[in-house]
Order: sequence, then structure tokens, then C-alpha cells
Amino acid sequence: MIQHPAFPVEPWCLRETVLHPDVLAETESMFALSNGHIGWRANLDEGEPHGLPGSYLNGMYEQRPLPYAEAGFGYPESGQTMINVTNGKLIRLLVDDEPFDVRYGELLKHERVLDFRAGTLTRVAEWVSPAGRPVRVTSVRLVSLTQRSIAAISYQVESLDGPVRLVLQSELVTNEELPPVSGDPRVAAALEAPLEPLQHGATDDRLMLMHRTKNSELTMFAAMEHKVSCDASLYQSAETRPNLARLTVGGRVGQGQRLSLVKFVGYGWSGVRSMPALRDQVEGALLIAVGSGWDALCAEQRGYLDDFWSRADVELDGDGEIQQAVRFGLFHVLQAGARAEGRPIPAKGLSGNGYDGHTFWDADTYVLPVLTYTMPDAAAHELRWRHSILPRAQERARQLGLRGATFPWRTIAGEECSGYWPAGTAAFHVNADIAWAAIRYVDATGDEQFAHTTGHDLLVETARLWHSLGHLDDSGTFRIDGVTGPDEYSAIADNNVYTNLMAQQNLHAAASLAERYPDRARHLRVSAEEIAGWRAAADGMRVPYDEKLGVHSQADGFTQHQVWDFAGTRVDEYPLLAHYPYFDLYRKQVVKQADLVLAMQLCPDAFTAEQKVRNFIYYEALTVRDSSLSASAQAVIAAETGHLDLAYDYLAETALMDMADLEHNTRDGLHLAALAGAWMVLVAGFGGMRCRMGELPSFAPRLPAALNRLCFTVCMRRRRLRVEVLPGQASYVLDDPGPPVEIQHYGETVRVTDADPVQRPIPDLPARPRPSKPHGRSPESRDEKRIMAPEQAKRPGRAPGRGARRRAAAKEPSPRPEPNNAP
Repeated sequence: MIQHPAFPVEPWCLRETVLHPDVLAETESMFALSNGHIGWRANLDEGEPHGLPGSYLNGMYEQRPLPYAEAGFGYPESGQTMINVTNGKLIRLLVDDEPFDVRYGELLKHERVLDFRAGTLTRVAEWVSPAGRPVRVTSVRLVSLTQRSIAAISYQVESLDGPVRLVLQSELVTNEELPPVSGDPRVAAALEAPLEPLQHGATDDRLMLMHRTKNSELTMFAAMEHKVSCDASLYQSAETRPNLARLTVGGRVGQGQRLSLVKFVGYGWSGVRSMPALRDQVEGALLIAVGSGWDALCAEQRGYLDDFWSRADVELDGDGEIQQAVRFGLFHVLQAGARAEGRPIPAKGLSGNGYDGHTFWDADTYVLPVLTYTMPDAAAHELRWRHSILPRAQERARQLGLRGATFPWRTIAGEECSGYWPAGTAAFHVNADIAWAAIRYVDATGDEQFAHTTGHDLLVETARLWHSLGHLDDSGTFRIDGVTGPDEYSAIADNNVYTNLMAQQNLHAAASLAERYPDRARHLRVSAEEIAGWRAAADGMRVPYDEKLGVHSQADGFTQHQVWDFAGTRVDEYPLLAHYPYFDLYRKQVVKQADLVLAMQLCPDAFTAEQKVRNFIYYEALTVRDSSLSASAQAVIAAETGHLDLAYDYLAETALMDMADLEHNTRDGLHLAALAGAWMVLVAGFGGMRCRMGELPSFAPRLPAALNRLCFTVCMRRRRLRVEVLPGQASYVLDDPGPPVEIQHYGETVRVTDADPVQRPIPDLPARPRPSKPHGRSPESRDEKRIMAPEQAKRPGRAPGRGARRRAAAKEPSPRPEPNNAP
């Protein structure tokens, strides 16, 4: 969509000044609203035209078959797909019996604004019907961040030329016709009209529909109420059918008069509660929302976001486009996790149906750090969801002949849904990623109750997995063989460095927590011998290193593999997985996404400064970034090793992943981890923040030449620490009253208070030549772009760039679920 000059650069909103039907699906994702429980894609109020209709309830899914050409022991038999639930967004308008449809008549004006501070999507359209009757339509939509079960729309129609007959039809619609989601007919059949009607009806001003999924047997309830106002006399009727509930209001409206409707929609679902209990819960929530009124909902939304931005905002001076993109990303990360409460955070949030609505390891590794330091309660809820599926992870481990818990590579409800072993279940690192997220949360918050229960259990059961998955060899070295790290172009490898180092952290932390909470450890039957075994495994962990090259080998033997023929690979042959067999990728030195480089970010003390410099240069020459997860990790280490301009280029890539549609699949939903990655680049990269278990948070800030100022806030032990970085100087201050805290600035212990900011100089970094990249895979140079002032800037049109080179225009149908990191 960035090819159209319809998106001005503004610091606190995303504005579309002209409607472009050719990018409708992309803008439906970008302008989507969610609270982590309810997700509404930004489909037009009237429902048509559309790219992909989408109304979602987090955790609401249908089971579907996982087809295999040849079955194998331990393969998952069924998958889970997030379904399009009852659509409560629809408000159809008739103007003198002609439907308001932007494809007909004349559209004089059309503007949409996603307001990051108000939490609303506003639409203004001026339209002339085919019969020549002009009207102005104004709608404001929100998904409440304070009232979890509620979404609402304020809709107004005004006649611009004389009296006109207006009719509004506000609807709930179930089992909308959708584009096919799979090339496999068995999958398509399972997902066609997945909701079976149970009840429908109307009482007073309330209309409702209740449905249940055919296979997963999950029940959902949707209800709506309205407040209608108009100076003219109106007619009104209501009707319900098994898959439709409709309120119709209409009348003759004079010039300058307005027909106004406020629509309140309540949602709920459950796999265990009775139908009456589910109905009562939603109707109770709807009663409160309607009683509060539209203005109160908007005020609550603004207050919630004011509080969020006071803890989460990142300010940039020098690049208005990146400033807007970073706030766009933070807003969508917030929406994905704010009220998830016992549900996962999907890879696309609730902005689209990409990856079947599954959650993966990137929720724990990329999204949770943002929430931990900005909205820690939301991070705790996500980790408690992981804890809630622990019994299924333990059962999966037993099925695989292992101890402890094996968490699924991709899932909605906790069962493994990946039918592709090398890039699925073999990526055992997801278990250490979950443990790492729990460790970071406890360190950042000091939440003892969480550490004693949820955190302890997660770390113990994942430590048991690692101890049973690996083994001590004759030399006392602990090996973890036959696993896949983050780089899916190097599968089933021995001693992947990322996996081993993350497992090492996991084992050490589990031993410490088990000793810290002996009562809980006894409850889980943790013995002193078992703790000693964890420590021995961690202390003996193998970390491959190539002495000849002076770099760490991503896994045993990796640096001895033949280097991929990058010079002989055309730019239109990326992503490689779409043009070359995995067999060839697995036996060559080519890296899909940051793997060892990500290990240097998350396990910083496992490498010396000199090793980081050499490793980064070596793996830059091999990494093709066929995944949206890669640029942020490369940026963080580029900044740490002195390649600030390169880090800046990677920042732009991850921040603009969806606003520029770089992967050409924003239509399927947003790349939540990439958006979170922009925060990581600014805070961990240019802010240099590192948090080590049980130690003071440390900072080593540094700015690229293009940025004049960086300011961010992180929550530490429920207090806000504000960090401001200028060329040559950094300052630290607490925004909340209380005792001083200690941090480290370039190794110096600094005492920070809520009084005057503490200022410290930033040492000069040595200038380094730009590392070489695979042919055709360099990020776009940010310095070559003219950075314009926010009030003047329009995004220029772009020819297909690296996103087009990296990804085919449409998803390739496949009989197996694609790995998470497929482009």
C-alpha cells in the first residue's frame, strides 16, 4: 500500500486519505482493532468490497485434518485454525433504496484514521449515489481495552442536498463466505461454515446469535444493542435467523439532518461453560456498556492508552516515518496482548488469519519483552497461558520419549499443530524461549508469587526436557543433538549454539528457583540429585567454536559446509525455500534468519566483545533474511559491534515491515514479532539495554548519525525508568517517586533517582567497514532516503523492493502447514 501517496507521515496516527481497492486487504490488517480477546479487521462498515472479512475471538478455533503422504509415529493427527466468528461490524446504508457501495456512484472523499492515542478507527466518506443523492457518512469504531467483551461503532449519515430516504441495517452475520484458506480439499471442507447455529432471538432492543463449532465443540455468543437518534421520524424493525440478526431503521431525513446509530456488540466463547452461563456473561457485559454509553467508552479507551503511552512511548528525533512506524507497532503489540488473559498471542495478533491464528516461539522471544517492560501484567497473562497448557506439553514429551514438557511449535489450544518435523517439533528451542521469557519477567518485576508458582513450574519442566533430550558424553560435555535452531535452513543439527545456550540458561535458572522454593520443588518431586544433574548439564554445555576461522559455528560442522552460491542465485529466487529443495539448503552455509546472532543478543555473556564482532561479520555474509524475524536481531548486534548505519537500515526494515508491506503478505495479518522487533532495536540496540538474571540492568547507548535523539521508558520493579540518548551523552531518571535504583552505564554503576536526571558520556566507538552481504540481500539504505518533516511528508511510491524479491505475491498452497518463519 505504500506505493500510493495516500498515507501521510504523522506521529500519532495512521491516516489513509484516498481509498485504494487494490490494497484493501492490506489496509484491513493495518487498521485492525483488537483488545487481545476480540479482533476486528478494518473491513468497511457496509461489508463490501472487502479483501478478507475478519472477526476473531482469541482461542476460538476449529479442528481440521493434517494430511500426510505417509504417516509416522508421533505426527499430530489434527490441526487447529482460527475461524471467522460472527461479524458484528456490519452496518449497511440505503440512500433512496440504493446501497452505499464505494464501487458505484461517485466517491468524493474517503478518509480513515487509526488514532494510536484514542484507540479508535474513524472513517469519513462523502458519496453521491448513482441517482445523484449526496450524503456524508461518519463512523467511529473501537474494540474496548477496558470492557473486554465489548466492541462498538458510532455511525452517522447526513444528507448534503435536500431530503432523502435513509435506511440503516445493522447486522450480526455468521458463516460469511471467505476466500479459500488451503489448497488441500480436506482442509477446505473442514473449515467451510464451521459454526452450527444453536440459538437466535431478540428481546426488547437486544438481538443475539449463539453458535458452536462442529468439531472442536466450542460455543460462542454474540449480541448487539443500539441507540438511535434523528430529528426526523423513524421506522424500526428487528429480525433474527440462525445465521443473521438485523436491526433496520429508516426515515426521511432533511438536508443537514443526521441519522445516528450507536451499535454495542458483546462477544464471548467457552469450551466448558453452559449456554445459559455464556449468554448471561455477554448480556451482563452488554448491559454495562450500553448503560455507560458511547462517550464513556471513548473516555475509558483514551485513559487506558494515556497510561500505556506514559510507560511505553519511544521518541525519535530525525526520522518522522520511523517514529510513526514504531508507535504503530507498539499500538498493535498492545492490542494483541492487552486483554488476552488466559489466551495465546498469535503471530498475527487478531489482525488476520495468517498462520491459521497460531502462536509460536516469537511471541515469547520478541513480543513478551516489549510487554514485560511496558505492560508487565499482559506478559504475566501470556506466561500463565503457557502454564495452563503444561499438561498437554508434558503429554507430548511422554509421546516423544522425553521427560518434562515439550511445548508445541505452533498451536492455539496447546496441542502440537505442526506436521513438519524438521522445522516444527525439532525446533525444541521454543521450550527455552518460554523459560527465557519467564526469567526476564521475574527479573523485571520482582513478582515473587509468579516466580514461586508459574515461573518455577515452567522452568522445572523445561529443564527436565533438556536434561532428557541431551546427554553427557565421555568427556563430560553435554550435547543436544538432532535439533533445529531459529535458522530453518539448517535443520536437525547437533549442538545448535542458540539452542544450547538458551537451554543452559534454562537449566541454571531452574536449579536456582528449585533451591529458592523448596516447598514447590518438593511438590514437583524435584530431588537434590536432579538439581545437580541440571547444573552439571549446564556447566558442561557444548558451544561449538571454529578455531581456524575464529568464529562460533552455528552448530557442529556448520562452518565446514559448502557456502551457498549467492552470486549464482537470482534475486527472484528468494525466498530460497520456494525455489530450492530443503535437502540442498540443509547441507550448505546459508542462513534463513538470525540464529547465532540472536544468541549473541539473548545470551550476551557467552561471547567476548571480539567474538561478537567476528561472528557478526561472518554470519552477515550468509544471512538472507527470508524471515521477517531476522532484521531486528541483526540490528541489535550491528549496533553493539559498531555498525550503526547498518543497524539503522535494519531498523527501518523491521519497523516498516507492514506499513511498507515488505513481505507482500500484510493482507493475511500483521507481523507482530517484526513490529515488536522495532522496539527491541531502539531499546536493546541503540539504547544498549541488557538484562541478566539477578543482575542490575545495563545500558550501552549509541545513536546512528541520522538520529538526533532517542528517549524511551522501561518499567523496572513497577517503576518507570526514562532513558534519553543524545549524541555523546545519555541521561537516566525515574518517573515515579521512591528510593533510588542502580543501573549500569557502560560498566559503571549509576544511582538513579526521581530528582534530576543523571547524565553520563557515551564513549566513541571504533569505525568499522560495512560487512558484506549475500548478493542482492542488502537492506535498503536509509541514508539514501530523504527524511521529510512529519507535517510535510508523503510516502513516495516504491518499485517492488526487497519484500517483492523475498516473497512470491501469494502464499503457496501446501498439504502441510508452513513453518512459522516462512516468508
